Amino acid sequence: MIDSKQNKTNKQYIMPMKLCLALIWILFLAYPAYGEDMRAASRKAKADYEAAIAEAKNSKERIFKDRISLEKEIARMEADEKKLNSDIEVIQNEFKKLREKQIKLSEQQSDDEMGMRELAGTVLVVARDLETIFRQSQFTARFSERLDLLKPILDKDRFPGIDDFRTISDLFFQEMALSGEVVLRKGHFVDHSGMKKTGDILTIGKFTAAYKSDEEAGFLRYSEGSHQFFALSALPSWSIRRNLKKYMHGKTDDVSLDFSGGAALRQITRKLTLIDQIKNGGPIVWPIIGIGLFAFIIAIERTIFLNRVHANTDYVMGRVNELALYGKWQECDKIAKDKKGQPVYNVLKAGLLARAEERETLESVLQEAILKELPRLERFLPALNIMGAIAPLLGLLGTVTGMISTFHVITLYGTGDPRMMSGGISEALVTTMLGLAVAIPIMLLHTFLNRHVEHIVGDMEEKAMALTNIIHREITLIE
Repeated sequence: MIDSKQNKTNKQYIMPMKLCLALIWILFLAYPAYGEDMRAASRKAKADYEAAIAEAKNSKERIFKDRISLEKEIARMEADEKKLNSDIEVIQNEFKKLREKQIKLSEQQSDDEMGMRELAGTVLVVARDLETIFRQSQFTARFSERLDLLKPILDKDRFPGIDDFRTISDLFFQEMALSGEVVLRKGHFVDHSGMKKTGDILTIGKFTAAYKSDEEAGFLRYSEGSHQFFALSALPSWSIRRNLKKYMHGKTDDVSLDFSGGAALRQITRKLTLIDQIKNGGPIVWPIIGIGLFAFIIAIERTIFLNRVHANTDYVMGRVNELALYGKWQECDKIAKDKKGQPVYNVLKAGLLARAEERETLESVLQEAILKELPRLERFLPALNIMGAIAPLLGLLGTVTGMISTFHVITLYGTGDPRMMSGGISEALVTTMLGLAVAIPIMLLHTFLNRHVEHIVGDMEEKAMALTNIIHREITLIE
């Protein structure tokens, strides 16, 4: 490669010289007529030629020297090129390795950043859940500073540290420990009238809080907004209040708890009384109540009357039969005349007046007298039976009207808000309940009173038959 380049360089120098010599020679041949001038020119040309040859020789030597130096320089540059190519290859390999390492580091950095973000998000979610637990926990009334410890951790622009993790875990363990404690302490609470009072506050885990003051004992409700205890608007039953007082004084190991998270205690404040249920029943409730009161009055009157009649039947007819057995008819007539208007005396009077009649006639007279008194004994009982049948029908009528009202509300407003339909449904259920609640006792009272009347009539028939036997035995003895 170097020789070809050197030859090419020599040709570039030699070709112009040959061309010049050829031109000189041509001129020399073309102009022979010039004689001496031409010869002089020829000598000059020859001298020039020789000088040119010498110059060419010198140039060739210089070129050769330059060629050698150039070849050395080219060899050096080629060596440098090879070295540079080798260095470039090494650098490229190193760059490739560094590029791969950069990609791996970038991926690892991205994974680490995502993990850190997930960790920070998880810590934030846990802190918010813990804040919600604290706001709903009744222990915050004693340890309100717990919420202040969570405020820095809840900052979304702040990355949590080890201290934050330790704080969260400590607060969780504190809540767990408090949930298993039963504490009786002096504290403040708001009573029914809205006044802040000081008394004994009992906290049973996280389930129930109760209070005891000089006047009363009851349950407490924790307020998330004010972090205070409020007494329930309604007191529990007497037995529960007594149990709370005994437990706070250490006299019993049993105490009432609310495991439902306050739902059972809310039932105490929202428990409907009978008057509230009656108000929710609509206008049909009042006729049902009226029937119930009227039936109750009838039942009392009939019970008193029939008990008195039954007592008189056993005593009076037994006494008359005893006197008739010894033939003391005047005393028997006196007993029958002393009390007028009562069924027993009316039957006795009719039997004594007909004691001279034949047996069949006497029996007919006594049976007629008993049947004549039967309407007095059964008075108001058919009305009681009718009222027992009407009460559930009125309850059914109230159910129908309540459902009509409910469907009317659905037609106007739809089913989006169930509370708008509760009025008609409540009316339907309350009227049905009251109708059955009134009808069932009425039917039981009617059955009881009817059986009582039958028992009285049976006793009267038995005693009348005994009187008939005594009278005719006396007549037979006389004859």
